[in-house]
Formats: sequence, structure tokens, C-alpha cells
Amino acid sequence: MKHIRDVYLDYSATTPLDKRVLDAMMPYLTDVYGNTSSTHRHGRKAEDAVEMARQKIAKIFNCKPSEIIFTSGGTESDNLAIRGSAWYAQKMGMGKNHLITTPVEHSAVGRTIGQLADFLGFTSTILPVDEYAMVDVEEFANACTDKTIIASVIYSNNEVGTIAPLPKLAEQARERGVLLHTDAVQAAGQLSLDVEVLGVDMMSISAHKFYGPKGVGALYLREGVNIIPSNTGGSHEEGHRPGTLNTAGIVGMAEALALAYEEQAYHLGHYRKLRDMLVDGILSRIPDSRLTGHPQERLPSHASFVFADIETNQLLMHLDMKGISASGASACKTGNPEPSSVLLAMGFSRAEAGGSLRLTVGRYTTEEDVAYAIDTLVEVVEKLRKLRRANEVHAK
Repeated sequence: MKHIRDVYLDYSATTPLDKRVLDAMMPYLTDVYGNTSSTHRHGRKAEDAVEMARQKIAKIFNCKPSEIIFTSGGTESDNLAIRGSAWYAQKMGMGKNHLITTPVEHSAVGRTIGQLADFLGFTSTILPVDEYAMVDVEEFANACTDKTIIASVIYSNNEVGTIAPLPKLAEQARERGVLLHTDAVQAAGQLSLDVEVLGVDMMSISAHKFYGPKGVGALYLREGVNIIPSNTGGSHEEGHRPGTLNTAGIVGMAEALALAYEEQAYHLGHYRKLRDMLVDGILSRIPDSRLTGHPQERLPSHASFVFADIETNQLLMHLDMKGISASGASACKTGNPEPSSVLLAMGFSRAEAGGSLRLTVGRYTTEEDVAYAIDTLVEVVEKLRKLRRANEVHAK
């Protein structure tokens, strides 16, 4: 019987918690248990830890600590940025009601803008993307009007890895008085988060994508940008986000982000080497396979494909039986039998989009893991295609 390895190639879905991050969190899971809003010494210890974490993250973002809002993750950060700015414009009677996004956003952005447009009196423009999921800067500029409040463009796409030209988009948005938000959940830990270089007004991250804990994230909110809270409650986070702070999670997020950028050069070299092994091995050995996303402007850790005459869920099931953990698109869409809307927006047919695969490498992926994955994928694709042809013959 052929040996089955345990190969995790779904780091874009989530990453394991770095032990050094757990060590940093442990005192705030046990001894330092105070509520950051309490004025006594237990509360002050917790508050000090949160503010130190805020400073660490602000240093990486190249922003003021006061511009960092702690949340439960990327989805909440996206919602807070988009809803908050839209509601503020509406409340202040600014005469603006227009929102801009793309068809390749995470659902936390796409569905939020969709709900605002469908139920709350806003209008929206969904910008087209090219075959690589790239937004055209000129089309973006033309979509901005004097009614536009905010545009939200994903930094690096979760399904196909393409990196958006954020500084160019930000320049156009700024000239037209439009706020620019980006979902940087996939980018964090791999790409620059310097908000002055990126030019964004708001930016969302989530700790579990860069070896931090689940259930904690942050929103960068440029000073002077006004939002109305999505939730109501206490006056935490300067009134932007009510709720008792997750002290241990915030400490862990800051530690994980700091480690990611301290060790960035080493990890990115590792990711690129293994990603390129995957791309070269799969495209050279599997007929009728195609890389999705931009061939160069893509996340270092990210490889994604479509295979002719393959059904994604069957492919994932067979890979799982061989010990390989992968995904067909976003982890938030796993199990959905419909083809990826991202791939459809990029011009793939429903049949082509129905055979997608995302493989993402991480710190603990080895060359042996990649070699096993390629060999297994070759075997599984050939097997599934033979079964499909046999079924087609039988159906006739």
C-alpha cells in the first residue's frame, strides 16, 4: 500500500498558531485576566498589553496607534469600514450614496455592499476585472463620481492570488474625494502593509492568516475618516467598536504580525520556491490544466488552477483521501456546488470554473510535501477523467 502523507496545502484558509505566539498569549489567558475597561490594577495590566499590541501593529502599518481598531476578524473589519462610512455619509446628508467594488471580493465585502444597495438606498458599481482578476485603473477612475462614498478593492485575491495595484487606485480615489478600503486579509504577513505607500483610507486584517489566533482582527482607519459603528454597545475602541476586548487574541495578533515581518525575507523565499515547484510540476505533467490569477503579480504562497473535465468537490475528496488538504476556492465557499463567481468574472466558462483547485504553501510545507502533492494530483486527475469518460460511454 502506498504511503499516505499528511500534507496541508490550505494556508490561505487558515494557518496553525505559531508556538511563540501561544507563549506570548498565555499570561493573558491565565494570570492577566482583567477587563481592559476596568480602572483597577488587573484592568490596567490588560489595557497596557492591548496598547503595546496596538503600537506594534501601528509600526508595521506605518500609522498612528490611534488609527488601529481591534475587531473579531476580517469579516467584521470589512463590515465596519463599508457600513460605517456609508452610514456616516447618509446620516450627514452629504448627498452621496454610491459604492464601488469588484466581482472578485471576499463575500464579507461583496455581500455587505449588496445588502446596502438592495435594502438601504445605496447604489453600487461592480467593476469588471480582466482574465487575471486585475482591476483596470482607468475604469476605476471613471467609475468614481461626485456621489461615490467608498470603493473597496481586495489587496490580494483569496481564490487566485492576484495582487491589486492599490497605490494607483488610491491616487485616483484621493483625487476624486472617494474613500478607499482594502481587504488585506490574505496579504498580511506577505505583502507590505505600509498604509502611506498603499494610500488606502481603511484596511482589514485577520490574525489567523499569519500564524496568529482565530477570532481577532484589526481595521486601520485613517485619521479624519468618520464611520458609524456597525454594532451598538459600550464606548470601546474610541466608540468605533463596542465589546470587551480579546486581550490574549490581540496580544497574539501583534506578536504574529511582528514575527511575520521580522522573518519575511526567509519565509517569502521558501514560499516562492515551493509555489513555483507546484506550478511548474502541475502544468507540465497534467494535460488541460491552467494557472488562474496573474502569473507574476500574485501572492508568494499561492497557486491556483482549473482542470478540464474535473469536478472540484470530487477532486478535493480524492485528495483528502490521499492525505492532502486543499480547497477549490475560498474556504468560506467550501461545499458550494456552484462554480466560483471569481472565476466566472474572470471569463472562465461554468465548465472550466467547475474544476478549480487552490493550493497554498506555508512555513511548514516541505519540498517532499510538494512532490507528493504533484504526484498524487497527477494520479487523481487521470483517475477522475477516466471515470468520467467511462460514465459518458455508459450513458450513451
